[in-house]
Amino acid sequence: MSLNTREIAIVKGMLARGDKQQDIAAYFGVNGGRISEINTGQCDDAFGVNPAPESDLPPAGPIMAGRSALHMRDTLLALRNKIDASLSAIEYFERSGE
Repeated sequence: MSLNTREIAIVKGMLARGDKQQDIAAYFGVNGGRISEINTGQCDDAFGVNPAPESDLPPAGPIMAGRSALHMRDTLLALRNKIDASLSAIEYFERSGE
């Protein structure tokens, strides 16, 4: 799986921050060799891409794979919306039944 320009910028920012290559690879769900290629300049796609600023980087340290985390977040947000709608419906019926 290849990384797009924005993701490469984030990889470079994480490398500059001192993150471990294995943690970066896990975040993006790619092979560690891909991160190594970006780090050593062997990745043509990374040529001329500047590191992302600190404000655009995920938290440092071992983390859940980024794409999996994003999917989980989206799923949880959808569930929260359904729960909120259900609670509103229950409250409406409780008020109308009084």
